[in-house]
Amino acid sequence: MDITKISPRPPGLAGALRARKSVEAIVARNDQEPGHGLARSMGLVHLTALSIGASLGTGIFVILGEATPKAGPAVVLAFVLAAFTALFSALSYAELAGSIPVSGSSYSYTYATMGELFAWICGWCLMLEYGVSVAAVAVGWGEYINELLHGMFGIALPAAISESPGAGGIVNAPAIVIVLVAVVLLTRGASESALVNTVMVALKVLVLVFFCAVAFTAFRAGNFAPFVPLGAAGVTAAASQVFFAYIGFDAASTAGDEAKNPKRDLPRAIILSLVIVTALYCLVAIAAVGAMPWQDIAGEGAALATILNAATTSTWPAIFLSAGAVIAIASVVLAVMYGQTRILYAMSLDGLVPRIFSRVNPRTRVPVVNIVVVGAVVSALAGFVPLGELADATSIGSLFAFMLVNIAVIILRRRHPDLHRSFRTPLFPLMPVLGVVFCALLLFGLGVSTWVAFALWMVVGLAIYFAYGVRKSELRSSPEEVTAQ
Repeated sequence: MDITKISPRPPGLAGALRARKSVEAIVARNDQEPGHGLARSMGLVHLTALSIGASLGTGIFVILGEATPKAGPAVVLAFVLAAFTALFSALSYAELAGSIPVSGSSYSYTYATMGELFAWICGWCLMLEYGVSVAAVAVGWGEYINELLHGMFGIALPAAISESPGAGGIVNAPAIVIVLVAVVLLTRGASESALVNTVMVALKVLVLVFFCAVAFTAFRAGNFAPFVPLGAAGVTAAASQVFFAYIGFDAASTAGDEAKNPKRDLPRAIILSLVIVTALYCLVAIAAVGAMPWQDIAGEGAALATILNAATTSTWPAIFLSAGAVIAIASVVLAVMYGQTRILYAMSLDGLVPRIFSRVNPRTRVPVVNIVVVGAVVSALAGFVPLGELADATSIGSLFAFMLVNIAVIILRRRHPDLHRSFRTPLFPLMPVLGVVFCALLLFGLGVSTWVAFALWMVVGLAIYFAYGVRKSELRSSPEEVTAQ
């Protein structure tokens, strides 16, 4: 392989495009310094639960009510379309996780294949994906807290302290509270938070199965006619929004430095979690539309609880579901915040963000300052930004990152055909190409305001990179890890 020394301060854009981490150096460092200070404590069950935990929450408990007005009964197709988009990307994630098993997820994969500039863009998209999605999930958690209080005691929190300013309130206090609870759990250690997450995942799967069992007792086939009242464009728009519900499958890839056997377990956890989540989403969507006309679901914040109230003559099923949703959504906040902090940790190790984000507490073996800073930013977003805007911003960041992962698989196969891969994407290169195409399709389904916000986010990110990352990059001072493009 051609090893090229790069000066500490190479030309800005040219140097950023030229600098690429050596796959061999990444793998070697991972073998020589297991965990880089983090503790390897997660097996297949914990990793699968981490991915399910990061997916199964607001996306189905709340976003169903947001997406139904766009597609009508065909919201079921929207979940299927989003699932196929996620599947193509999940196969690429699985191959890369088994080849480059480190904490940085798609950021690290892009660094090894497309260079530092694209890696920064991917990492910056992941900051949007993970950080904003935690805030969106926390807002959804607040919706179900109110539903639970109403069902049990006939009361609800005042709008002033349970809604963001854009939704008619002053601050969403419940959303801030659940983010702070996640911060406390994450600072205690990875194994402790993983155990809590696994228990919560089991409970929320049980709750969704319970919802389907009750909703199917009120099933009416007529609710599906006409099936596509708002046309194919409506299905695509809805799929762009509900894609938010699938982004968590890649959370396992952020645990590369804390998995006991990353090359074996990461690909398995990614694929297994996506299969389980997709089956549950489609089943819940069919049960929901079958139990209540789609016009009545539209706009409901706590959609599933509302459906159970309408489907039964008793209030206890909705109370039970709301209680389960409170637990379920809390586990998403925990799992996604975990992923956010580990990606930031990887970027800090590479010098692209300040070193303080990769400083590990010697007792708990977790990056405490990293977790606290992320928690502060996310709690501010959760407290003051409405759910719909957060969900769309999450989707656009995810889709861009997933496109880069699919491209990275193709590049890595060409450059390193003999690299050990514990999982290989089937029907290569068709699957990653379809992943790029489907991601692009859903990107065009997002609104203009989302694209404007994303463009501003990228401008800010590039400004930070060229002002700080280019000068501080670890790659510039470690020429043995750099390869010529």
